[in-house]
Amino acid sequence: MEKDLLELHTLIDVHFDQRKKDEEELIGLKDRIEHRRSERAEIQRVRAEKEKDRQNRIAEERHRKEEEEAKKKADDDFKKKKVLSGMGANFGGFLTKAETRKGKRLTGREIKRKTLSERRQMLSIDTMREDALKQHAQEMWNCIYQLESEKFDFIEYMKHQKYEIIVLLNRIQHAQKFKKGHGKGKVGGRWK
Repeated sequence: MEKDLLELHTLIDVHFDQRKKDEEELIGLKDRIEHRRSERAEIQRVRAEKEKDRQNRIAEERHRKEEEEAKKKADDDFKKKKVLSGMGANFGGFLTKAETRKGKRLTGREIKRKTLSERRQMLSIDTMREDALKQHAQEMWNCIYQLESEKFDFIEYMKHQKYEIIVLLNRIQHAQKFKKGHGKGKVGGRWK
């Protein structure tokens, strides 16, 4: 009986020792699993940050390229306009007519609006001082004075051209009246 009891105690001790070892292994395994989980989470976080940085770099690069292209296009347009304005007035007039033919026809009011929008400059008078405002007003007055004088010159030039056309038409009609053998000659035109 004592021998059985002793054997039972040794079996119980062996069992508890084995159970203690199993629990230690289980705890170690859980720790390793938790450690691996945290490592994986850290790796995924780092990957996500890298991907986000890469996407930001791509977006910035795309934005920079678009800005460069827009700037290049604006420079090219400016150079074209500069070259075309340097060419003869007839050729420039031909190009503007060609551009208007491409699109729809503009009414007189739209043409005026377009020309005004090209000539007009934005005013930022909120930040100007009194002397700067006076100077700006003087510049605007000078510009208006110059435009009015050009308008007057053009009107006078047009009147002079109309007068010359009428005189020349009268001369042609007078000369055709006295031509022999050809009958009456007729000269027409929109200036008549």
